[in-house]
Amino acid sequence: MPVFYDQLNREIKLAGAPKRIISVVPSQTELLFYLGLDKEVVGITKFCLYPEDKFKSTTKIGGTKQLDIAKIKALKPDLVIANKEENERGQIEELATFCPVWISDIYNLDGAVDMIERVGALVGREGEAKDLSQEIQQRFNTLSATPLNLRAAYFIWRKPYMVAGKNTFIDSMLQKCGLTNAFDTERYPEVSAAMLADANPDVILLSSEPYPFKEKHIAEFKAILPSATVKLVDGELFSWYGSRLLYAPEYFEKLSEELKSV
Repeated sequence: MPVFYDQLNREIKLAGAPKRIISVVPSQTELLFYLGLDKEVVGITKFCLYPEDKFKSTTKIGGTKQLDIAKIKALKPDLVIANKEENERGQIEELATFCPVWISDIYNLDGAVDMIERVGALVGREGEAKDLSQEIQQRFNTLSATPLNLRAAYFIWRKPYMVAGKNTFIDSMLQKCGLTNAFDTERYPEVSAAMLADANPDVILLSSEPYPFKEKHIAEFKAILPSATVKLVDGELFSWYGSRLLYAPEYFEKLSEELKSV
């Protein structure tokens, strides 16, 4: 019986190549389809939007933090692929009582590449995953964004305001853009308008997800910090750590170029 280890160093035993896979993380769902597992993926979350045709045709099993355990069990999966941060621990532990659950734990590009290669080996697509990881690394290696000497606040939520702090995948992507995080607190702290003013970032980035910031929100932040440059950014390219990473370096390079005039 093949034995694998997830990114929490948990042992995962599989009887063979999985034939009925459920993915409960959008970026990892997109990765599985990229690797050609069209028939094997039998369940996804309502947030697993890509590829669009697969989103429409694949059974939905709830949200990332509100999984329908009974529906998942009824699909009789032989593998669930999850993430430590995006899924609720109690629900993942419940899933593990009747199905192998492989869990990722990602804080930077190296962790994302490691996840891609481990998942590839797990699902019988080792060669395809290796090719993908090498292409992603090559594109990031050619990323020419230089340090901008700019401090950035990256907002992921409104009411209450929440930012991506240190020790997050988003923070590592900010560094790839040549930016320094304006907040030293780890993970995803709540911040007030006063805290934002005190942090005094040069740049405020409003993410398209999980909160869908729009143009109408820019004035709200300019009122708090008139001196800052406020920009909307593609949250998927800052926080999705699967095959979508192929497109991140080009996006970061353009963003870095735009910010050079700040």
